[in-house]
Amino acid sequence: MSERLVVIGGDAAGMSAASQARRLKGPEELEIVAFERGHFSSYSACGIPYWVGGDVPVRDRLIARSPEEHRARDIDLRTRTEVVEIDVAGQRVRARDLESGAEEWTGFDKLVIATGARPLRPPLPGIDAPGVHGVQTLDDGEALLASLARAKGRRAVVVGAGYIGVEMAEALLGHGFEVTVLNRGEQPMATLDPDMGRLVHEAMDGLGITTVGSSPVTKVLTGADGRVRAVATDSGEYPADVVVLGTGVVPETTLARAAGLPLGVYGGLLTDLAMRVRGHENIWAGGDCVEVLDLVSGRERHIALGTHANKHGQVIGSNVGGGYATFPGVVGTAVSKVCDLEIARTGLREKDAHEVGLRYVTVTVESTSRAGYYPGAALMTVKMLAERRTGRLLGVQIVGREGAAKRVDIAAVALTAGMTVEQMTALDLGYAPPFSPVWDPVLVAARKAVAAVRAAG
Repeated sequence: MSERLVVIGGDAAGMSAASQARRLKGPEELEIVAFERGHFSSYSACGIPYWVGGDVPVRDRLIARSPEEHRARDIDLRTRTEVVEIDVAGQRVRARDLESGAEEWTGFDKLVIATGARPLRPPLPGIDAPGVHGVQTLDDGEALLASLARAKGRRAVVVGAGYIGVEMAEALLGHGFEVTVLNRGEQPMATLDPDMGRLVHEAMDGLGITTVGSSPVTKVLTGADGRVRAVATDSGEYPADVVVLGTGVVPETTLARAAGLPLGVYGGLLTDLAMRVRGHENIWAGGDCVEVLDLVSGRERHIALGTHANKHGQVIGSNVGGGYATFPGVVGTAVSKVCDLEIARTGLREKDAHEVGLRYVTVTVESTSRAGYYPGAALMTVKMLAERRTGRLLGVQIVGREGAAKRVDIAAVALTAGMTVEQMTALDLGYAPPFSPVWDPVLVAARKAVAAVRAAG
């Protein structure tokens, strides 16, 4: 008799798990039922700002595999169907058809929870007014594009200056809007240290984006037609024909919490190395709804990234399908851009190192992306953190032009391997004048970090 796998969530983690399980077991051995409350499956939410901005010409370029394609592979994917309850003891889920309202229980032998993350939507007056948009799903992107097309004015306010906020500011600029970014923190990109965030701030100002720091939003003001007309902070009002929320996300674990499944300090599900929910032999979880081990700090953390979600799905699908795979953890690598400015980080910030009780040194260097004499050489700034006593690499942040962001991958590998900054100086990296100076900027920072560690005793 075949088993039934139920998957909650039809995007990266959920459908990667379902697809991998199907590769390992045919429909005669494993029935797969997946529930997705939206219209789409297996799409790139990370690509939405670039679709809105016009870099990606059509929405469907962001869809890796449609519901019809999954169904053709013997995966019963039910879109516009939301799971509203998990009965752990009874091994069943209750799902609601969002078109008809009908509800039905479905039993499972194995369950995958891939419910993703939900945008932080502060409970402020006017926050749900027409013209105020999140950008979490493809439906959100379509709604925002329609709003931009019918906006009577050309003023946009972005609330939040993290990855989504910065990327959406660029997208709105491309539509000819006058863009203001309101940020709770002093500098944009709170994933960077403030001194590196200041470089992003300066670049945004240079592009004509007005970035206002230390300005938490207090309310959204509406006009006589009910649509948004301005965003208010303690220091003033900022006119807006369109508002985009980029205030971050939290794990969507409402179902898991109600079912009594274990959650971490950030509200994400806790799993073992095989992505199995702790204490539950037949339940797995992956993607933006889980917390994962930070290999640098040794603590659990929540990082919402499609790269992790797809890896989680592969691991889960392998284990559900009878194989064996593990997900050891992350080092917190992320890259982004605003126009031609590239932004990258991996490992710990100063704040993170302090919170976990690590003593550290920091160094900051300026270098170029290519040999200084080669045409097109662009400046970049590299900041490096190293443990004071051992010289172990703790983190790297890079802000610069062409060729800056992907250099962070060097540091990501070094962090994963537990290398010291002294060991890094001997890395045999590729060199030719069109690609790098003789000493790559990351290695220049490592050399300076070695000197700082020695000077610290």
